[in-house]
Amino acid sequence: MRVTLVNMPWAPIDLPSLALGILKRSIDEGVPGAHADVLHANIDYVDWITERRDDFSLADYEYYSLASYFLGCGDWVFSSALYDDDAWRVTEFADAMGQKIGARRLETTVQLHASATAFIRTVAERIVAAEPDVVGFTSTFQQNTAALAAAKYVKRLNPAIKTVMGGANCDGKQGEAVHRNFPFVDYVVRGEGEESFPALVNALRDGSGLDAVTGLCRRDADGGSHANPMSTRPLPPAAILPPDYTGYFERLAASAAHAWVEPKLVVEGARGCWWGEKHHCTFCGLNGSFMQFRSKNPTVFFEEIVGLAARHRVLDMYVVDNILDMGYVKSLLPRIIDSGYDLRLHYEIKANMRSGQLQTLADAGLIYVQPGIESLSSKVLGLMDKGVTGCQNVRMLRDGAAAGLSVAWNYLHGFPGEEAADYDDITCQLPALEHLNPPVDQSARIAIERFSPYFNNPGMGFSDLRPAEPYRITYDLPEAEMFDLAYVFDVPPRGVGEDVVRRLNDALTAWKGAYAASRLTHCDLGERIVLVSRRRGFDWRTLELTDPVDVALFRLLDQPHTLVAAARKLREEHPGSDAGTIEATLRRWRELGLVFADGGQYVHVAPPAVNEELLRLDHMRRTEAEDAAEDATETEPALQSTGA
Repeated sequence: MRVTLVNMPWAPIDLPSLALGILKRSIDEGVPGAHADVLHANIDYVDWITERRDDFSLADYEYYSLASYFLGCGDWVFSSALYDDDAWRVTEFADAMGQKIGARRLETTVQLHASATAFIRTVAERIVAAEPDVVGFTSTFQQNTAALAAAKYVKRLNPAIKTVMGGANCDGKQGEAVHRNFPFVDYVVRGEGEESFPALVNALRDGSGLDAVTGLCRRDADGGSHANPMSTRPLPPAAILPPDYTGYFERLAASAAHAWVEPKLVVEGARGCWWGEKHHCTFCGLNGSFMQFRSKNPTVFFEEIVGLAARHRVLDMYVVDNILDMGYVKSLLPRIIDSGYDLRLHYEIKANMRSGQLQTLADAGLIYVQPGIESLSSKVLGLMDKGVTGCQNVRMLRDGAAAGLSVAWNYLHGFPGEEAADYDDITCQLPALEHLNPPVDQSARIAIERFSPYFNNPGMGFSDLRPAEPYRITYDLPEAEMFDLAYVFDVPPRGVGEDVVRRLNDALTAWKGAYAASRLTHCDLGERIVLVSRRRGFDWRTLELTDPVDVALFRLLDQPHTLVAAARKLREEHPGSDAGTIEATLRRWRELGLVFADGGQYVHVAPPAVNEELLRLDHMRRTEAEDAAEDATETEPALQSTGA
């Protein structure tokens, strides 16, 4: 059996397909006499389009790959090939999206749409020329129409080839809808494919029945669509295979795309979400059919990581886990630190991790972390069921900066029950945070995603669901079928109005613009704390805390505290301190941009400085009697320079 696995546009070009890497291994090792090859049609598209357009860039590709996901531009590009019409719904697309994407992007999208069929025909001819028995298409994010169109053309050229689709766009009812509505797709694999896809290939090889292939969508004798029941148990972690990326790096090296990107490895240590098992975030649909968290043995995962790094000579890795297994902090990460590999990892983490844990992440090479911050308002975070407070999220930004981590996060709004006060007080405080990582973009109104609590429970505030507009201008399907196919849904807006959002986004835009030039650090010198600031919203440059109560309070606010809790702890060390004075101090510190306040809690926002000048200043002041001349010449300039 010959199997061709296809990664269509708009899959990222700097990452091999984890799904196809796993499926290749599952076929090569799990199906006797079978062999799988991966066709990197996403990279082929870069070469194909850049031969025809000298203005197509990495930024263009990434726009259609990810940036325009909620606008559906990438899928609409290949809808022309799917429906055999190079002018398919151009007017509808322009009317719906023209204002949102701008004239230049609209023109490019329409041009790509008009040429999509020619590329799909080229891909299909190449697939058929390889004479596979089975061709499998993975579909995630904006790959759906490209994959469907390629399957359609393959079947036209050679009806004997069995076409299969799988991936995140084919989970649950989505996969059933794909199979029902596109008869050129022979089979749809739903759920975790490394179990069901080899079972399908084995059955096709042997000519045996398909009833036992879990989650498979297949056709009855009369051509009707039938869906086998999906598995009720997730794969155990020991059954999650490491990927085989044979051919990807060679293909990228031979492509025009090699000048655009540095390739990364994609690795997987866990599936599911341990937080979501207990508290499913109300807007999140990422884990689809299986929320149950399971992670690989740390020794097994470590060997997989270093084995891939050694084989492919690549140290940049993207970890696809939805959340870090906290056990890895004491098991996997120390082994990576001791290994000598200078890895650079991207990982999704929980936002309430402490500074010591973050430092371990940094030492292990986790340069980029995505902690799922989503908001700085404790009330809104409660509406999300995130399990963190606004002050904890600010602490994450502060401690991430101290550890040298790049923190990627989004700001979301549009939750039932939120109010203007939940945003306006936060907005007023954002200038104090401009030295910390800003969100990657402006605040976005939440989209309702399939599998999320908001989707599953209309009583939570979203009862009038409709497939999102991009589906309606891309597919020629009845509304009910489109509903089953869709992952994202349009709903009447909930939560705050656009005036509140505009104020928030103006502040976020200013934050992004000011971030590179902003600074706030503190240096704890024992009896005093020296702070250095350079932020556009505050006119002070250096500040010393010398009062013992102030010093103790600042140290307490390394962690979020309420006024009552802080006052109680301070009285234990400084009996004369009182809540009124502490409250006045906190009010003054908020005005100076030293603390962030939300939900009755306070946390300071100044990462510690590794500042040799300040440390030497402290030493020199202690030895003034021994070397007064050196103290006079070096101490004051050092303090002035740190305040510049």
